Amino acid sequence: MTPAPSRTIRITAGAVSAKARLDASKTASAIWDALPIEAKAETWGDEIYFGIGATIVPESPRATVDMGDLGYWPPGKAFCIFFGPTPASQGNEIRPASPVNVLGRVDGDATVFKKIRAGAPVRIERA
Repeated sequence: MTPAPSRTIRITAGAVSAKARLDASKTASAIWDALPIEAKAETWGDEIYFGIGATIVPESPRATVDMGDLGYWPPGKAFCIFFGPTPASQGNEIRPASPVNVLGRVDGDATVFKKIRAGAPVRIERA
């Protein structure tokens, strides 16, 4: 089995910029192939999401995620960055609106995205 390619991306949202790594999933490959992606941020609790116009089938979707996870939300055709509880969370969990395909994670402190407001420009590109 060949190792997954090193796929590092840069996410820039407003004044915040962070590197992240995509995993070896089919979802991550579809996102990688679509880069660069530009959109306007939407927020939902401690989550930023934005439509990317790509239809990707559910791939082992998860109902809860970890701090810093990157996800693809099939119903909204959206890329998601998770950095804390959402309105659907119970206790300390991080729960998307509905299950997402986890496709990578932010390097370092994902809470830097707390500074981003809805409508901020977001760009995802190969690092």
